[in-house]
Amino acid sequence: MTAPLARILGEFAATVDPPEAVRADVPERVLDVLGNALAAHAEPGADAAPAALATMRRWGGVPEASVLGSGERLPAPNAAFVNGVLAHSLDFDDTHLPSVLHPSASVVPAALAAAQAGAEGDLIAAIAAGIEVTNRLGMAGCDPETGANLYFERGQHATSICGTIGAAVAVARLYGLGPAGIADAIGIAASMGAGVLEANRTGGSVKRTHCGWAAHSGVVAATLAAEGLTGPPTVLEGRFGFFTAHTGRFDPGAVTSGLGDDWELLRTVFKPYPSNHFTHAGIDCALALRAAGLEPGEIAAVELGVAEPVLRTIAEPPEEKARPRSGYHAKFSGPYTLAVALTGGTGLGVGLDDFTELTPERLELATRVEVRADPAATAVFPRAFAGVLRVRTRSGELLEHRVASSRGGPGHPLSAAEVTAKFTGNAGRALAASDVEVLEKAVRALADGGPVSALFPA
Repeated sequence: MTAPLARILGEFAATVDPPEAVRADVPERVLDVLGNALAAHAEPGADAAPAALATMRRWGGVPEASVLGSGERLPAPNAAFVNGVLAHSLDFDDTHLPSVLHPSASVVPAALAAAQAGAEGDLIAAIAAGIEVTNRLGMAGCDPETGANLYFERGQHATSICGTIGAAVAVARLYGLGPAGIADAIGIAASMGAGVLEANRTGGSVKRTHCGWAAHSGVVAATLAAEGLTGPPTVLEGRFGFFTAHTGRFDPGAVTSGLGDDWELLRTVFKPYPSNHFTHAGIDCALALRAAGLEPGEIAAVELGVAEPVLRTIAEPPEEKARPRSGYHAKFSGPYTLAVALTGGTGLGVGLDDFTELTPERLELATRVEVRADPAATAVFPRAFAGVLRVRTRSGELLEHRVASSRGGPGHPLSAAEVTAKFTGNAGRALAASDVEVLEKAVRALADGGPVSALFPA
């Protein structure tokens, strides 16, 4: 008789000793999360992180773990909440393909908060296990024939739903709960994960809190399991279980096949641009045409071709995407992110400063962008984000550029230097250059057992 999926994942998480490639990768995940969170802490006009911190202050409690960039200490679940909100606020967090979710922004804040509060387990192994479980739960909800994400088809945010369980796994491993205890943490966390995606389409900043709530819930679920609360053994595959509730059907092989040997964590890619990942292929094309000499004043009309499933996120409703309501909503607009790239962006090509203020020039150019489904991009989705950009100039010339996989994605990973440059630029928005250097060294020292406390100097 096959063991329940939660018990299989519990056995994996409790006993896994990640291979060297994974152990080397995890500090890079932590570095990326901390940089994103610090940049969000310094973001002008932000609403989600200040609201999260103000709410946690009102709740009070024992000061166990630090809020990034503030020096404040809160109960571990509450610190995890604020840091998870910060980590996801800029839409700059890493992405796993083909599940198209962002695992580190939930798992890392939960694990760091628990470790800072006194959990003494193997931090690198705990984070690795949590991210791996998050990714595999996301993959299990992908239709293997069409590539459709069944969570998204129902309007649900797989990142926060799966990330809640991944965060619980990471914290439970740090607590040393063992296979049965981690399975219980999974069973408890499955009742806590949530997140709907309508904000991607029509506004609201609540999506920024999704990873924070996942991190918070993960700490709570693991702590409840440590105190004796139990979860249903068939919580994932059961008749009234996780997959029935969230996807309707699932691929159990995606959860267990090669578990511990074939690491989905290593297929989690770093973002070069602080916008919804579905916009990146178009940005790449626009940057290529601009590098080839295209000037904004020459543009008469623009057609962007992307995978059909992403149209709902970056192209619909058309009137919202042509004139986004804020810099945050512009990150989910194919037309506006193209306009940024075509007019000359910051950072690695399009950067955080490009969304601080929506400029009239870019808004006007965005109205000339038409986004359509492209068969070639659809064929490789979600294994890669491909796209094609066609620009008609005022002189009648037709320019075209196509990418088979976006920068940072499969076949085009960011270099170690680019990942470091991203962190340095992000963290430098909130810290002095000397403090950024100290933080980077402290994160990299985690691989050799360095203390978590060094990440949060008093």
